[in-house]
Amino acid sequence: MRAVLQRASRASVTVEGTVTASFDRQGLVALVGATHDDGPEQIDTIARKIAELRILEGERSATDAGAPIIVVSQFTLYADVRKGRRPSWNGAAPGHIAEPMVEAVVEALRARGLEVGTGVFGAMMDVELVNDGPMTILLEA
Repeated sequence: MRAVLQRASRASVTVEGTVTASFDRQGLVALVGATHDDGPEQIDTIARKIAELRILEGERSATDAGAPIIVVSQFTLYADVRKGRRPSWNGAAPGHIAEPMVEAVVEALRARGLEVGTGVFGAMMDVELVNDGPMTILLEA
C-alpha cells in the first residue's frame, strides 16, 4: 500500500455537488492506494503510520491530538510513467480488490477512536485542502 499524507488546516471532498467529508481545524488528508499483493499487514502498517506519525502541531500525532482525517482512495499512486507519455495502471489493484482494502484502512483508523471521513470509491471527486506547512509525506507498507 501507498499513501500520500498531507497535514491540512482545512479540507473537504465533494462528489457530484455533495460534500462527503470535511474539517476546518488541523487534520490529515490521506490519499491511499493498494497494489495486488497487499493484505492485512500492509493495511495495519498504513493505518498505524497515518494515526501515529507525529506531524501535527507540537509534534503530536492524529491520535494524540484527536485530529480529523479524510481518506481518499487513489489508484493513481501506482502509476508507472517510466515509458512513454501515458501512465500504466498495472501496479494498482483492481477496484474489487482495492475498495475493501481502503475501507479496512478507514475502519482501522476508526477503531483507534479517530474521526475519519471519506470520499466515494471510484467516483470523480473534488478534493480541496490547505496544506499546512506545507507538510506532505509518502508512506509505503
